[in-house]
Amino acid sequence: MKKAMLKKAAVTSMALLTLAGGAGSAFADGKGNGHNERDNHGGKNDDKSYTSNDKNGGKGNGSGINLHFKDEQDLKWALEYIVRLASKGVFNGYEDGTFKPQQKITRIESIVAAVRLMGLKDQAESQAEMGTKLNFKDADQLKKKYPWAVGYVAVALEKDLFSESEDTIQADKPATRLFAATLLVKALGLEAEAKAKANSTLNFRDADKIPAGSVGYVQVALEKNLITGYQDNTFRPNQPVTRAELAALLDRTDTQLPDHDAAAITGKLKAASANGSITVVKADNSEVALALDPNVFIFRDNVKASVSALKAGDEVLVRTYQNKVVFIEVTKKAPEAPQATTQIGAFSSMKLNAQGRISTITILKAVNGGTQASELNVSPDVTVIGEAALLEYGHAVELTVLNGIVVSIKVVS
Repeated sequence: MKKAMLKKAAVTSMALLTLAGGAGSAFADGKGNGHNERDNHGGKNDDKSYTSNDKNGGKGNGSGINLHFKDEQDLKWALEYIVRLASKGVFNGYEDGTFKPQQKITRIESIVAAVRLMGLKDQAESQAEMGTKLNFKDADQLKKKYPWAVGYVAVALEKDLFSESEDTIQADKPATRLFAATLLVKALGLEAEAKAKANSTLNFRDADKIPAGSVGYVQVALEKNLITGYQDNTFRPNQPVTRAELAALLDRTDTQLPDHDAAAITGKLKAASANGSITVVKADNSEVALALDPNVFIFRDNVKASVSALKAGDEVLVRTYQNKVVFIEVTKKAPEAPQATTQIGAFSSMKLNAQGRISTITILKAVNGGTQASELNVSPDVTVIGEAALLEYGHAVELTVLNGIVVSIKVVS
């Protein structure tokens, strides 16, 4: 899909100021139990949901993909980021139907999200199935507590998401703003650029808290609009990130990653939704008819919308799950149909063109206790309603005007 179509208008200043956090989330263990989630390539993977506070290792409820959260009122500015990522299987909710946007995220959860965002979920889960050995000092702890995450760490290592000096994973350690920013700059393949900017000057009051080796990563993250500082001119590199904040960071990173998402359908709506389905006209003019899931999640005008809000001509990004549409984002609204207006007044005069058709009409209207003449252009195909013989000075007329052109003249009896 075209990544530019994934982004809406600019995010709110609140999102800008609080961006860059992490949080505990539900991810897959790839064991074939629980949630049936569509992966980033349109395939299906039977996932068991993992949550940071799940004492039983995460028992999937088999309910399938969920884009509607019980705590939706708490998601606020991050709702769009969260739902879009959830529809891709990158960042999920919890088994109890909540998302917990303010919960802190761990390093392992951030790593898993980054790998999934890069479109490497299948590769990561294949690595886990092959029993990949990790050389980190705490690899045994990871394998024991989060065996499903071993493949993700292996892929992250292959893709240079870890630094050469790191000898521990520290899976349960809270992800900080600095960690998240660095991780995703690496996911974008910008490590060389970050190193080249290692001597940049960061104008934050707490810039001295950012390690010298991380300055370039922060600089690149700022330049790529992945992250920003706070109103008090601090960066707060060691501040843990929330799930809502990480969703915003991931979503911004996604717009700059290579196209890897084959599950998305983009195009224009042929017509408004009818009988629980939509038809999308793709760029090659081919059409695809899609059934809507009863719980389809729709964004239009930068807000959550109902199916009835969809219009013919809307440019959309659509995601499906089990052959039904679960997510629709209107990336560009259809042009608004011109609205006809009515002007009522007394006929004054008209002009004819060379073909003897009405070219302009002038009517008199009462304005502020006086009379004002108004001349309007007339469509060559204008319709005259009523007795044309009555079209004389002072007779009441009703004009229908579309785009500044008179399309009908009604002679009032």
